[in-house]
Amino acid sequence: MPVHVRKHSLEIPPPSEEDWLKDDEEDFFQQDPERIRDALPQPFRMVNKLVMLVFENAMEIIERRETLREAQKLKVRPTKCFPTAEFQVTGTANCLSVSGKFIFVGLSVGLAAFRMYDCKQVCVWDAVKTEICVIHSSDLGDEHHVLLTVDEMGLVSLFCFHRESFLLIKILNEVEDISKRSTCVEVVLSSGGDYAGVLLQGNSEVWLEVYRLPKDSWLKETEKSSGAAAGLAFREMRSSWTSVESFVSANKAEAKLSLPVLVLKVKPPKPITGTNFKSPLDALKKVDDGSMLGLGHNHLIKDSQWEQHEAIFRSIYREFLEAEGESESKDEVPSYPSSIFLSFCLDADLKPDVVWPCAAPIACSAVSSWYLALACEDSAITIWDKHLGYPLSVTVMPEKRPIRSIHFLQSAAAASSETPCPGTDPPSPAVELLVLCTDGSLYLLRASRAKKPSITLLADRPEDPNLAVTAVVPVLAFPSAVSIAARFFKNWALVFSWDGTVSLMNTATSQMVCCFSSPPSHAVASPWQPVFTLDTVNWCLLLRGDEQQADALAQSRASHSTIFLFYFNSYPLEEAFPKKPDLPFKSLQNLTLFERCNMFLRDSQQRLVGLEEQLPEYWSRLQARAAAMDKESQKIKGQKKP
Repeated sequence: MPVHVRKHSLEIPPPSEEDWLKDDEEDFFQQDPERIRDALPQPFRMVNKLVMLVFENAMEIIERRETLREAQKLKVRPTKCFPTAEFQVTGTANCLSVSGKFIFVGLSVGLAAFRMYDCKQVCVWDAVKTEICVIHSSDLGDEHHVLLTVDEMGLVSLFCFHRESFLLIKILNEVEDISKRSTCVEVVLSSGGDYAGVLLQGNSEVWLEVYRLPKDSWLKETEKSSGAAAGLAFREMRSSWTSVESFVSANKAEAKLSLPVLVLKVKPPKPITGTNFKSPLDALKKVDDGSMLGLGHNHLIKDSQWEQHEAIFRSIYREFLEAEGESESKDEVPSYPSSIFLSFCLDADLKPDVVWPCAAPIACSAVSSWYLALACEDSAITIWDKHLGYPLSVTVMPEKRPIRSIHFLQSAAAASSETPCPGTDPPSPAVELLVLCTDGSLYLLRASRAKKPSITLLADRPEDPNLAVTAVVPVLAFPSAVSIAARFFKNWALVFSWDGTVSLMNTATSQMVCCFSSPPSHAVASPWQPVFTLDTVNWCLLLRGDEQQADALAQSRASHSTIFLFYFNSYPLEEAFPKKPDLPFKSLQNLTLFERCNMFLRDSQQRLVGLEEQLPEYWSRLQARAAAMDKESQKIKGQKKP
């Protein structure tokens, strides 16, 4: 019976020199005949190549660590700044606002006013016994101030503060029928106190109301009624000189002032549905003069076409929709508008000039003299040029992190400039935006017309949740005493952390220059939502602090709160500012391994030059220590002998 026998066994052939790669043969072409014997044969060339690769990787790690070590040495240690002044308020301080020479505090029961220079209470308003949750104020001039407050019931109250007295003008959303009452979601007061915006919600509807404030009429009317109010205050104090309530009631002198005028009411646009027009001519009749971009209602698309388009979209992107966990429910989520005053005049009959599209709902927004930034829920940030009407940049945050707030950073000149004229160029070609994400990470977004936008990480999401950033406030300029030291750096920001730390960050280097600390007996109240305000006129940070108590329940029932004041001019911040930065570090990637090693050893040797003078002292200490140890050992041996 024939048997088939293989001629060759099934073995892996041994490696030979011919199997080595030939791509590096040109590296060993010797131009010098005397060095022809220095070329290594295979496999030693491969071993040499691997060893050199290990050395290069080690040198990169060493250089990186050395660079980080040098950067840590150059970092400025935060200087602790304790409060310059403080005062206590009766009840819980929920909000703060500074206008001119006065500090307004929203309390758990009413409203209080304090003088800025001596922190003395001058007036209290507690007629309704309600809790004030939000307060905005603006200086009208001639010792007049306008205040806009929101209480716990969602009622918006408009006040005029004059001659250390609160004058209640009107409750903007007060109605006789409680079932028709609308609650306030947000309030905005324009710069200068000309307009007030109120975002209301009621009966599953949301709308925005804009009021014109007759501040010129208030100035005249308060002057006329000041004599009558002074007489009432004198009679009240004369009847009860020793009563504290007389002081309060004297400041409740009421005067009838002109009511604000509703100039604009904005409702969310209706959802786009199928057309009701029978012909294009009917649709053209509904179109305006063409001076604005429409809202998309006057079209000729039928309901069946919308349904067909949605079915096609869902069939194409089914995988992505399922991955994002999109539900199939048709429940509509209420839309909440965000209002920002852009220092433009408002007319009685307003229509939108331009409708800017957004691919996702807007999470937060910010405005400067030239640009409008919109952060959407899909982690995309669009910076629009308000005057040209086109986007400057569109950027998506790393890892699509949800955005909590955005803030423009400006130089002092740009921040103090007046409303720009159309057709002029912006004061700064580059735009910087602080972006705070919901996970506590902080980024700096730079955008310009000539370059692509860049994102710099200022503070990453910490492993310890107590170190997460909870709030950020940009500091656009410094007082004259500090601006000299800060001339090399433009932008700064106050950073609030979850553990109650309040630091001043240099956004150009992400360094913490100083730390505003409360006394050891107090802690920052509600650090996840701190109660503070920044007075850019007097350059003062006002921060609420509560006395630390062992029992959390007792601390929540505290009868008073403490407001700490940090005046920037009172601290030697110029000493904490770094000097002018040196030239950027030159890259060493183009140098050979031996040159990089020699440079590294030379730099290390130069650092050890100063240690030569300290070596004799170290040797003397070492000898003294050795002599002491020898003496101690001899003493122990003598004790062991019988």
